[in-house]
Amino acid sequence: MALINPHINFNGNAEEAFQFYQSVFGGEFATIIRFQDISSPENPIPEKEANKIMHIALPVGPNMLLGNDVPESLGRVNEQENRSKIAISAKSQEEAENLFYGLSAGGNVEVPFDQSPWGSYFGMFRDKYGIEWMVDFAPNKTNKPV
Repeated sequence: MALINPHINFNGNAEEAFQFYQSVFGGEFATIIRFQDISSPENPIPEKEANKIMHIALPVGPNMLLGNDVPESLGRVNEQENRSKIAISAKSQEEAENLFYGLSAGGNVEVPFDQSPWGSYFGMFRDKYGIEWMVDFAPNKTNKPV
């Protein structure tokens, strides 16, 4: 079965966001490539963008959370209009609560984490970087993505 690995674009704060995500999920970065790492005479990178993230990957269970900074020359990402959501299916209620409260810290909770009408524990929020998340734990079902 294919894995879904969400990829998030940032306006220069990808490293800060991924350090925050790492503080919640744990683990070590699988990849960090900066724009300076791909600079060449044919493809020069402006000094102000050299240290920004070209690609970053954080393993989360069998999946990868991926991201990058968008170079200013390509325009800004509208962080408040990003309607993509990252869905997390937790293995326990405790894990779901830890992820929900950890990732929503400093953000905006849209649906408080609680028992849902469909029988799972569910919550939805936008984190402090504008990324939207759904966290779900279904105690009587196999944990498939929400």
